[in-house]
Amino acid sequence: MHSPCYGHEMDFFFHLLVRTSLWVRRPPSKRWLIAAGSAIAIAAVIVTVERTVGWPDWATAERLPRHLGIRLH
Repeated sequence: MHSPCYGHEMDFFFHLLVRTSLWVRRPPSKRWLIAAGSAIAIAAVIVTVERTVGWPDWATAERLPRHLGIRLH
């Protein structure tokens, strides 16, 4: 039975422990590690560029007015 205070935290750490034990018993393939590492590296580059240079105007969605005369109900 889980404690009401620590339920979610314990579930997270238990899941992490189970996942780690599975990786120790059966390590991921080299191909999977390269794919995961590449995805993390691409995400890190995108975040770094966004924080240093800024978000481009062409990628920013403009807000539409609330009442366009069209009802979706």
